[in-house]
Amino acid sequence: MIGVKRYTGGMKIPRAILTTALALFCISAFAQWQWLDRDGRKVFSDRAPPPEITEKSILKRPGKMPPPPATPANSDAAPVAATPATAASGPVPVAKKSELDLKLEEKKKQAEQAEAAKRKAEEARVAQIQAENCARAKQAKATLDSGVRMSTTNAKGEREVMDDAARAAETKRLQGIIASECK
Repeated sequence: MIGVKRYTGGMKIPRAILTTALALFCISAFAQWQWLDRDGRKVFSDRAPPPEITEKSILKRPGKMPPPPATPANSDAAPVAATPATAASGPVPVAKKSELDLKLEEKKKQAEQAEAAKRKAEEARVAQIQAENCARAKQAKATLDSGVRMSTTNAKGEREVMDDAARAAETKRLQGIIASECK
């Protein structure tokens, strides 16, 4: 098979043209941003320019990304509201809250109400216990003050009659309970 050329069925593309086309494709794919830096040089990047670059210095944005809303000629000035407002027109209206924000606020409000109800129920329970303790202490003190013979049961289960010292100690204990529980 000497001297026979093979037919590949297509056109041969020179390697230099293919390499150049591929390089241009890669550059256009990665260098999506183009802007002028402080020195006036063009900068190509796949990332957005730094904040100190003004909008008029940005030459190209990635894909079909829309430019930011129009700003006054002096880009260093504070942004202007979307609707012009004069001093006589009053405050600028606040944007409506999203549905998600409203739901979150409602859940937060319900949780706060549930917590308040729980706290109130606990306070009512504690107040009821204090009232019962107060009533019992007053009743026991009234019984002690009546002078009736009282007895207690010791650790062995035996019955012991309270003497004057035990009666005085019990009266003092009951007065402390009355002072703390009967407010």
